Amino acid sequence: MQPNLQPKKARLNVQISFELKSKLSRVSASQGKKVSTLVRESIEEKLKKIDQKKFEEKMKCAYQELAQENLKISEDFTYIDTENL
Repeated sequence: MQPNLQPKKARLNVQISFELKSKLSRVSASQGKKVSTLVRESIEEKLKKIDQKKFEEKMKCAYQELAQENLKISEDFTYIDTENL
């Protein structure tokens, strides 16, 4: 007998406005998806955007630190560059 290969799922109860529920129902019907599928995809997309933003912020900080280090190194060589003039 093969083990169950599907990931475990958890149930989540969320309260939303009637307007949001109506809009969600219309969109899910127009896309031919279940409401739960559309909600799950929306959550996944939002979490990816949050992770991407965190990553971009870390990269920005790293580039700024590198730029400061490069400036310091170039300042160390300022006088050496003018020795041969």
